[in-house]
Amino acid sequence: MSAPRIFVYDSTLRDGQQTQGIDFSVGDKLAIARELDHLGVDYIEAGWPGANPTDDAVFAAAPTFKRARLVAFGMTRRPGRLATEDPGLARLIDSGAPAVCLVGKTWDFHVTVALRTTPEENLAMIEDSLALCAAAGREAIFDAEHFFDGYKANPAYALDCLQAGLRGGARWIVLCDTNGGSLPHEVEAIVGAVARIIPGDRLGIHCHNDTENAVANSLAAVRAGVRQVQGTLNGLGERCGNANLISLLPTLMLKLGYGTGLDEADLGHLTHASRFVDERLNRTPNRHAPYVGENAFAHKGGLHVSAVEKDPRSYEHIAPERVGNHRKILVSDQAGRANVLALLDEVGLELAPDDPRVAKLVILVKARELEGYTYDGAEASFELLARQLLEGLPQYFELDSFRVIDQRQLLDSQLVTLSEATMKVRVSGEMHMTVAEGNGPVNALDRALRHALLSAYPTLAELVLTDYKVRILESGAGTGAVTRVMLECSDASRRRWTTVGASTNVIEASWQALSDAITYKLWHDAVGNGATGEGI
Repeated sequence: MSAPRIFVYDSTLRDGQQTQGIDFSVGDKLAIARELDHLGVDYIEAGWPGANPTDDAVFAAAPTFKRARLVAFGMTRRPGRLATEDPGLARLIDSGAPAVCLVGKTWDFHVTVALRTTPEENLAMIEDSLALCAAAGREAIFDAEHFFDGYKANPAYALDCLQAGLRGGARWIVLCDTNGGSLPHEVEAIVGAVARIIPGDRLGIHCHNDTENAVANSLAAVRAGVRQVQGTLNGLGERCGNANLISLLPTLMLKLGYGTGLDEADLGHLTHASRFVDERLNRTPNRHAPYVGENAFAHKGGLHVSAVEKDPRSYEHIAPERVGNHRKILVSDQAGRANVLALLDEVGLELAPDDPRVAKLVILVKARELEGYTYDGAEASFELLARQLLEGLPQYFELDSFRVIDQRQLLDSQLVTLSEATMKVRVSGEMHMTVAEGNGPVNALDRALRHALLSAYPTLAELVLTDYKVRILESGAGTGAVTRVMLECSDASRRRWTTVGASTNVIEASWQALSDAITYKLWHDAVGNGATGEGI
């Protein structure tokens, strides 16, 4: 008999938006949505249509997923209003999302105090709203807000709310621990009671992490019968966050034997997905995160290291490669080899593990990382570094010098700051001097460089800089700290790539990332002009 199937519902793009210090752009949401679809989750909740311009733009530009279902989030109709006349419900249906998740009250205290309506009207609100979505051909999902608090206060009424959702045509009834205050034994007992009334293959679980139990509570709910698990990448969410899908997925699959929409190869992409989100949001990855942290499989010192090298199972609960991570022996020169080999494989460069060039590349990568570079979120820069070292790259252009000037001035009675870049760059042996203005130093550099290169490389006209992030790596050094720049680009072929630069001078770091971005495009456009550097 095959393992029971767990459906995975990601709410990073809505719940994650509630995290203090996070403000998703439209580009952030679309990029993370594509990553989630590639990973293999079943549902991607993209936001609340009508709640803000960002979410409206996301649904207007939502990609067609290959594996996941797009979900629009909203709330049940307002009291005293027909579902067909509720503008919020109309926006959800008009969003085009094939699935709609509606949040509704299941705690009688909230019904009377927050909604200021009767328990009977709240039941009608739940049923009517879900019925409208189902009648419109949408997969309807009922998010039973504060269900565990409501069940503890009034079990009969909380269950009546779930039954109203079923009558309305909800495919999933999701039990929410909204304030994160429940404990695993409570969740398992309450979900077990619900599952005796509503089949587990209609039930989901949505946990917050206020007692550090969101993952444990989700697993307890699965043990009690639910078959949909909700959470966010890296546990993002308001207050203390949500259940962390990065921890839940491998635990469900590798520890408990459940099936999901991910296969073994997808699970091997987990570490990349986790770090991709952190880099996208300009956050430092948690080095000690379970499964995917840089130190999750790190070993140091004497007998411990000796035991791991003889038999990794003695100190590792899984093989790190199963989740895309790698073992890190802190006192061994082998540290980093597996990671570099994995990155080489991802960019299409195959080398035998014992090839001496791997060791040279490991040394180079580690030296660069010490200087502030990172390649987990900048695979394009890693590919260029590896290709240059292993086989050489064409020298498409050679920088002689650049100068960037920022000027703050009144223009048409408005105070504006303009950047001007002057650049000398050699292309096919010919020197070009260009000057360009931009709305910032990177924009000015980009324009000046492209003025010099477009006649030789016309495909650069389609290159678009889609994101730019700067991180301070040594906060104690103040304005003299090393800064890391991450630059994301795309082109007409829908290819996306990210490059990295690092320097105590943010303009120099930006130039490094920009230079890599253009070189990466020219290489993948099969442009062969220029002299080829020597490999090793």
